[in-house]
Amino acid sequence: MSEHVASRALIDRKAFPLVQTALADTRVVLISGPRQAGKTTLARMFSGRDRPYITLDDVGTLSAAKADPIGFVRGLKRAVIDEVQRAPDLMLAIKASVDVDEEPGRFLLTGSANLATIPAIADSLAGRMAVIPLLPFAQAEIRSTPGRMLDRLFAGEELENASPALLGEDMMNVVLAGGYPEVLRRSSIARRVSWLEDYVSLILDRDVRDIANIDQLDRLPRLLLILAEHAGQLINNSSFGSALGLSGATAQKYVAILERLFLVKTLAPWSNNRLSRLVKTPKLHFIDTGLLAALREDEVRRLHEDRTRFGPLLESFVVSELMKLASWSERRLSFSHYRTKDQDEVDVVIEDRRGRIIGIEIKASATVKADDFRGLRQLQGAVGDRFLRGLVLHDHDRITPFGEKLQAAPLSTLWSM
Repeated sequence: MSEHVASRALIDRKAFPLVQTALADTRVVLISGPRQAGKTTLARMFSGRDRPYITLDDVGTLSAAKADPIGFVRGLKRAVIDEVQRAPDLMLAIKASVDVDEEPGRFLLTGSANLATIPAIADSLAGRMAVIPLLPFAQAEIRSTPGRMLDRLFAGEELENASPALLGEDMMNVVLAGGYPEVLRRSSIARRVSWLEDYVSLILDRDVRDIANIDQLDRLPRLLLILAEHAGQLINNSSFGSALGLSGATAQKYVAILERLFLVKTLAPWSNNRLSRLVKTPKLHFIDTGLLAALREDEVRRLHEDRTRFGPLLESFVVSELMKLASWSERRLSFSHYRTKDQDEVDVVIEDRRGRIIGIEIKASATVKADDFRGLRQLQGAVGDRFLRGLVLHDHDRITPFGEKLQAAPLSTLWSM
């Protein structure tokens, strides 16, 4: 995998045409995603003499931006501004500038924190800014495949057998590697883990300070380790907090900060008035499974010795791949999870604006049984005609029907279509 990535000068990002299109008709474009996901590389493709590149990771530049944000922006007709979350007051100055000069494509920004969750910033640039998500490499980008599985399923198209399918230990290695470009360039596990440890330290020590005031910053590394061991499970902020000597409310606040920094992702519970026994608790996932594996100290031999540890890694991997597919989809899609008090569940529920639903269950095993579709059948019964497809993605190379609109399919389907 790493040799495959390293041998290519540049991997085409699916977000490139989205940025290109947005710059043609929108005053401000923000590429938003975790640090080291490739935002700078992508943004610099659009820089030049008429759109200079400016990074707020430079100490002098950051000081100037913070000291006089209006003056900083005043002299810029167009610009690429990298890591804009480091100087939040710049956003108001940019708003004032683009309200005077409404020409499209004036500012291309990158942000390593989800600025859309900061009300003052989101409100100030409403109608003026397009947000383009950029997560670590998707398998469809690494393998140069279309990455249109979700679009094709919502269009009513049939699945295709993945050729060749990725199975067994090969799939395990892909999940353990994750998608950060710098990690994929490193051939040894020790070098990958070392980079990821430094990466987490940088974010928790510096980036957190840019977006939040936290009294007990030293608790965040321990909290992240606790969350890693609870990946794929329902969130229990009281339990997380008690393990660190924090209140449940404080733990919830800290988890939200880690989500704003694109380290974790919470899936909201799916709800329906026709079903009264649904669990109403969010579910926790990690954006990158290379990082998750490093935090859990998981590697191939340990996963072979204890197969139960692979399930949460695989589930976060699939959720992350689905989010990446949705990030460049032509459709506006929302993600949730389905679980009843009887423990029947669907790992991912994907819904479009028309209320149509695709349910996805994730299995690490090669064998799928009819009972694995129990949650999907319940979901199908609850939504009726709005249910388009129910899939169990698992370690296999063939598509197997299990009833009307229900199929078992290879995990490789995530990038083969």
